[in-house]
Amino acid sequence: MKKLDCDLCEQFCEHPQIVCLAKAELVSDDMAYKTAEFFKILADPTRIKILQTLSTRELCVCDIAAVLDMGQSAISHQLRILRGARLVKYRKEGKMAWYSLDDAHVTNLLMQGLNHVGHI
Repeated sequence: MKKLDCDLCEQFCEHPQIVCLAKAELVSDDMAYKTAEFFKILADPTRIKILQTLSTRELCVCDIAAVLDMGQSAISHQLRILRGARLVKYRKEGKMAWYSLDDAHVTNLLMQGLNHVGHI
């Protein structure tokens, strides 16, 4: 007996109206590329921990390094990447660099990801 592949339709039958609507709603290649690059930045456990740490309060680089038990240089490197993606922002106060999440979208994105993984 032949095993059926459950990921395929058992009968080929396109639905032209649905296909037309879906094509009209499809993001552009450029937007798909930029979004994939954005998610690549989030595909790092250290960056997720940094974002989660900053989701409740502003912290300086020294504090983030202490929370994650990492060196300031390693944290600074990750923060530079997150800043480049506009996920975090910073302000200087004297010799201190204070970091926070860039906006509520970052918090929502992070929490939805954590909730989804926790739900699985």
